[in-house]
Amino acid sequence: MKNFQCGRFVLDLSRPLVMGILNVTPDSFSDGGRYDCRDAAISHACSLIAEGADILDIGGESTRPGAPYVSPEQELARVLPVLEAVSGLGVPVSLDTRRASVMRAALSAGVVDLINDVSALEDEGALELVARSGAGICLMHKQGNPGTMQQRPEYGDVVAEVGDYLAARVELCLQAGVARKRLLADPGFGFGKTLVHNLALLSGLAAIEERAGVPLLVGLSRKSMLGTICSEPNPAERLGASVAAALEAVHRGAKIIRVHDVKETRQALQLWAALNSMTPSAVS
Repeated sequence: MKNFQCGRFVLDLSRPLVMGILNVTPDSFSDGGRYDCRDAAISHACSLIAEGADILDIGGESTRPGAPYVSPEQELARVLPVLEAVSGLGVPVSLDTRRASVMRAALSAGVVDLINDVSALEDEGALELVARSGAGICLMHKQGNPGTMQQRPEYGDVVAEVGDYLAARVELCLQAGVARKRLLADPGFGFGKTLVHNLALLSGLAAIEERAGVPLLVGLSRKSMLGTICSEPNPAERLGASVAAALEAVHRGAKIIRVHDVKETRQALQLWAALNSMTPSAVS
């Protein structure tokens, strides 16, 4: 599938796209607290766009392992003013949420082009709500909930199980009337997976995309698996590993890369494009 219908935008997936992360939270694992006020968040959104972000992904609830509970009301109070402020900046705006009530408010306000849901629209009413909208949808796999998901994750065949789950969620969306061109899938690196599981998923991205039947969005930026491999406890110091992981994901078929470090990732993709007989301007 070459094009992805993302709300007001049609995105060309013939080149890898970069999704810039904007956490409007006090406790996200990497940049919690840096952008948890409206003005700081808007300023960072503008910076991400200037660095080359194709999509902005805005979230108001940390879903890191062990994250504390945030009410839907609190989550909405965090994200809605920022969504309203950035929806006119000329790039698609993604809402990172797993709550139907938060989705409903943002969609009703007309400030969201993509629903990026770590729960793959499993919240009651979420599937029907988003199906009726024009928004794009990203369905992510996770095992368990943020509070407990990293305690003892287990799989027989992680690539097959994640692929089958995503395929099932895609099928439900299709049955609900969602066009395939509105759908993305995310294997959910770090969401109920050990390092071994994560590495298997990265190696098996092509098989997962084939099973899911829709393009893959991959988020590896600054994650703990990279810290484990590189012996780097500080997420902000994992730039090299994050860029390398992004390139490997693209090499294995990912169409959208969700990252904190937009400028550096885009430069790496420009080099990747040149080395793969593309013109550098193809990812500019």
